[in-house]
Amino acid sequence: MSLTAQLLTALVALLHLGFLVLEMFFWTKPLGRKIFGLDPQVARDSAKLAMNQGLYNGFLVAGLAWGLWLGDKGICLFFLGCVVVAGLFGAATVKRSILYVQAVPAILAAIAVHYF
Repeated sequence: MSLTAQLLTALVALLHLGFLVLEMFFWTKPLGRKIFGLDPQVARDSAKLAMNQGLYNGFLVAGLAWGLWLGDKGICLFFLGCVVVAGLFGAATVKRSILYVQAVPAILAAIAVHYF
């Protein structure tokens, strides 16, 4: 795998590590509420759901790190594909900006992994 592919895949993993931290630990805090545009009551009411979502982001991070550690294109492509699907679904059902924050970086990383 090329250095570009590795760096882009690592970037996607780092983004999802950040999402994990925001969703699991900062959802109800001012930073999390500001980033996700939540009022305090909505944040409190949805905190357990956000923690669960953060955990799933952790699984994506683990899978991408595993693929990078082994230098395995197939593992990286599988987990990047999961990120793309989640990003497309999130953009369609929650907020369009998820497309650019989540799906586009994963698409670029997958292209780099596959072709370089």
